[in-house]
Amino acid sequence: MTAIHPGATDRRGPSAGVVGLTVNDVVHTVDLEPRVSLLDALREHLGLTGAKKGCDQGTCGACTVWVDGRRVLACLTLAVTCEGRAVTTIEGLSGDGDDLHPMQQAFIEHDAFQCGYCTSGQIMSAVALLREGNAGDDAAIAEFMSGNICRCAAYPNIRAAIRAVRDGERRATGDATA
Repeated sequence: MTAIHPGATDRRGPSAGVVGLTVNDVVHTVDLEPRVSLLDALREHLGLTGAKKGCDQGTCGACTVWVDGRRVLACLTLAVTCEGRAVTTIEGLSGDGDDLHPMQQAFIEHDAFQCGYCTSGQIMSAVALLREGNAGDDAAIAEFMSGNICRCAAYPNIRAAIRAVRDGERRATGDATA
């Protein structure tokens, strides 16, 4: 039997506290321990399951979201560090409308996914890649998307979808008149 020292508590970790998270332009107040990852806060506390828990070590990219417009790995980001910052997930990518984001539409049209597990992270990185101006050619696309792994090896189709949006192809934007 383990003796408890006078004044000691049986707490096993840091105490939870209220954290304000702005996710997809909606402010949420969540009671979280300081060690909770952004990924777990999104999935388990806010019910936003688009970002996937793949490796939980920051090597696969399935959990990619944006914090203040920059792509981050949600599994390696503490939720408390996002207080007062804008978090965007795949659920918030297309805004309030029912229309898909052009990249989401391009992924469909170019068959850029198979099992779909990595798709949300791939799309979030692909949109950021274009915004960053790093989609000059296929080699650059491959380099700047290298943090997102697709176990189904849909890479040629992912690059085709990115090129379609980059080049402004009308079919990539969902325009049926193309």
